[in-house]
Amino acid sequence: MKGERVYREILYGVLEGKLNLFKQLELSRVCKLSLSTVNYALSPLERMNALEKRRFGFRILDPKKVLLYWASIRRLEKDIVYQTYVDASIDEVESGVPAKSVFTAYSAFKFKFNRVPSDYSEVVVYGVKRDFERRFGEENLKLKPNLIVLNLDEHLAKFKVAPMAQIFVDLWNLRPWYAKDFLKEMEEIIDGILERNSYR
Repeated sequence: MKGERVYREILYGVLEGKLNLFKQLELSRVCKLSLSTVNYALSPLERMNALEKRRFGFRILDPKKVLLYWASIRRLEKDIVYQTYVDASIDEVESGVPAKSVFTAYSAFKFKFNRVPSDYSEVVVYGVKRDFERRFGEENLKLKPNLIVLNLDEHLAKFKVAPMAQIFVDLWNLRPWYAKDFLKEMEEIIDGILERNSYR
């Protein structure tokens, strides 16, 4: 869903750029989407009073509501373009991913905060299928995949590690038991930022 780029950009601005005022035209340019797609993505946020329309844009009233709405509509499994089992340690898998990839979930948490709340046994990353096929070979699904590659869109490609909001919504949609440990700590970090920025 291309509209998810809008939520990513808004929440990146709020959580990591300390922004609160946004313009639809600027979001259209940055997210590389039509203005109608941007407005369509904003409509449910307006209905749930998460934003306030203004003459030349809008103001975010409740970023947490935006985050939880995005997490609830995210369909991570539809974005999977490649998955395989790699007979190597997690550190080795992470160091072996192609250069233009963007880490999310567990690896992104580790790289962004220099710690992990739990051990983990899979790497989730955004990337280009053919790059991973060249690096790791054809998909090997005889064993449970420990490398999951999601479709890398042009908006996300500007990051090396996914933004905090993207990490949160991806963790929300992952099944392993340790995803809950990462999600809980990610939520505490985000809540702390929102509290400091007077959203709570």
